[in-house]
Amino acid sequence: MTGLSQPWRAALAAFLLLTGPAAADEKTKDGARASSAPAATGRAERAEHDDATFRQLELFARVLSYVENNYVEPPDRERLVQGAIQGMLETLDPHTVYMPPEVFREMKIDTSGEWGGLGIEIARKGERIVVVAPIDDTPAARAGIKAGDELVGIDGESTEGMDVGRAMQKMRGPAGGRVLLTIMRQGFSAPREIAIIRDHIRIVSVEGALYGGIGHVKVKNFQDRTGLYLRKELDRLRALNGGKELSGLVLDLRNNPGGLLDEAVAVSDRFLPGNLPIVSTRGRDGRNATEERSKDRDTEKDYPVVVLVNAGSASASEIVAGALQDHGRATIMGTQTFGKGSVQTVIELEDGSGLKLTIARYYTPKGRSIQERGITPDYLVPDEPGGKTPRDVVREKDLQRHFRAEPTAVTETPAAAPHGLPEGLKDWDVTAALKDYPLKVALDYLHGLAPAQARGPARTSGR
Repeated sequence: MTGLSQPWRAALAAFLLLTGPAAADEKTKDGARASSAPAATGRAERAEHDDATFRQLELFARVLSYVENNYVEPPDRERLVQGAIQGMLETLDPHTVYMPPEVFREMKIDTSGEWGGLGIEIARKGERIVVVAPIDDTPAARAGIKAGDELVGIDGESTEGMDVGRAMQKMRGPAGGRVLLTIMRQGFSAPREIAIIRDHIRIVSVEGALYGGIGHVKVKNFQDRTGLYLRKELDRLRALNGGKELSGLVLDLRNNPGGLLDEAVAVSDRFLPGNLPIVSTRGRDGRNATEERSKDRDTEKDYPVVVLVNAGSASASEIVAGALQDHGRATIMGTQTFGKGSVQTVIELEDGSGLKLTIARYYTPKGRSIQERGITPDYLVPDEPGGKTPRDVVREKDLQRHFRAEPTAVTETPAAAPHGLPEGLKDWDVTAALKDYPLKVALDYLHGLAPAQARGPARTSGR
């Protein structure tokens, strides 16, 4: 058999029709017609490109036709096409993924902050599925799952070669269901099985507490209305403080995997005066170029701020940390962040499936790209006193096919090496019983900066 079936000939013809108008649109720029010579050259180059693409699509269609007509058993055409799409995208960066309809539905639920599952952020590292971070106060966190754990199996099925979407789908489901995870961790002599019961994962994205007039606000992810929830939580802490302004704030972004870009901008905006750059994005050939700036309203008072980060702080978290660091509005403490400096758009397709496509890189106000590098804290604070940064933690640079860091931009200031603990730290009776060492360091640091008259009562919890 040498010919193509009629449906695939039609599909190839449709492709050419789709590429035609796009090519015509590229002939104009800013409403002006290009000169005839460059236009002719451009048309020739596009024709050559289209011809090469057509040949590759014809090859794909021919292989598909052979499989459909000659494979030993009747194949599932839908699975064949979905597999081809997934294979194509796996040649790109790890954040560009195809989501079948059921996975795409769950992804949309994520941004609302409620779903049934375990509460684990995962990523692909080579042929392995690894844990980026367990979300705080979820079944996974309570079961002791840690960042860097390798997910060897789910309900007895090996995860070797499994895509992230399928792994997430297997862990999601109705509350009360049991999921058996097989985990390998540095220090384990062999994989261990951990049974976890699914729960309703309701991510209250912002929670806080008051320590002697100093606020601690934990932002768990950036979902719908996170900026609004932050404002309400800060107002609640002021009320707990007797109506007085906070004398300092710890903005805790540890193990925050990111989320919606608009909400990261809103959170940054709350701490910056008007008309300052927060984040810029740039795509291929200057496309998808944007710059988000702060607005001159509802800005918090100029009290000192510490931002806590770690290797689980990614994407939108890094946008906030980078913006506040570049403008000198906050002191960054903790460990090096994840290093995801790319922007994705989500496209819903006709059959209910979705495409998450990387369209741009983002940059901090000073032009820093955090891709591969992450945000370097001003003070390196380990998880435990005298502890070292764990080596088995997964970051963007460890992911297969990740974008390489760009050469340093002209406007970019090289990140200074982080200091150790701040000088002059003194113990504070309010934090003496805290087991969370980085939080204790941050609160003690702010307590040392706060004027004595601004210090309020001992810790007042939140919810």
